[in-house]
Amino acid sequence: MSTDILERPETQDQDTDDAPDMFHYVRKEKIAESAVMGTFVVALCGETFPVTKSPKPGSPVCPQCKEIYESMQH
Repeated sequence: MSTDILERPETQDQDTDDAPDMFHYVRKEKIAESAVMGTFVVALCGETFPVTKSPKPGSPVCPQCKEIYESMQH
């Protein structure tokens, strides 16, 4: 399974920009479809969201997605 990291903006409190965006691992082949068509992708942790941005180096990653992804590498 091929995965990549994508953003899922945290929607708890959109009035402040204090909280960093959280990025999730999703299936790579679904990224373009979601970005173009607006369809939702499912992250490894189970979160569903439309693709809106690409991560920048050093961006925070969802701890659950990271743990699942790393367990798949072995």
